[in-house]
Amino acid sequence: MTPPEFTQQDMVHRLPPAKVVNRSDFLVEFVRNKRAAHVGFVDSGCWAYHATFDSWLHAHLDRAAESLIGLDLDEEGVERAKEMGFEAYAVDCSDDAAVAALGVPLSEVIVAGEIIEHLDDSGSFLEGLHSLVEPGGRLVVTTPNASGMLNAGAAALAGYEVNHPDHVTLYSCYTLTNLLRRHGWETEQVATYVPVLKEFEALKGKVKVLGLGARLVLGAERFLGKLGRPYASDGLIVVARSTR
Repeated sequence: MTPPEFTQQDMVHRLPPAKVVNRSDFLVEFVRNKRAAHVGFVDSGCWAYHATFDSWLHAHLDRAAESLIGLDLDEEGVERAKEMGFEAYAVDCSDDAAVAALGVPLSEVIVAGEIIEHLDDSGSFLEGLHSLVEPGGRLVVTTPNASGMLNAGAAALAGYEVNHPDHVTLYSCYTLTNLLRRHGWETEQVATYVPVLKEFEALKGKVKVLGLGARLVLGAERFLGKLGRPYASDGLIVVARSTR
């Protein structure tokens, strides 16, 4: 079949309605009183940070969910979580057979928070998640927003890029919902969030000046959200339902 011809008009996409939310609160309510799976739960390299700010998402989800399992490739982090009393498994969630071999009950909901931007093969990852959730179950993906103001401003005005050292891609609302659709996930809701700059006082020199600029930009993102411009925010949340 001959592929369709695209025009420039085909490349302009109306963004769906969204509002700015608190990311942690949103995810806690998403799992409340549900059987949940949290993929990429360890958040490797950030144990000390989370201990300082009580910001480890998995612990907050565990207090709200009916039941919660954690799945991650970080074997050391998984063992540490087990020692803390959490149910956790070291597994590659893009591998259906490996997930099936765990023998865990299917979940009602899956949280994939700040993980998809780390993956070389995000399509296989989204395919594999179907094996974790019951038919019609829901997935929430959170990720940095490619359309957000902070990174664009840092690059344009200061010649810097703001990215986790392990990130390999950025998603916009359209590219993420399009990817989800290709792999059996129908988008139900979109929201955005403004990241929190928690280590500002520890910054030094020029980096501290950039941190001050970041605080101003993040404040502007919150203000624009109140004016009905949520996509200026630097965080993106998409909730989708499994169609498999």
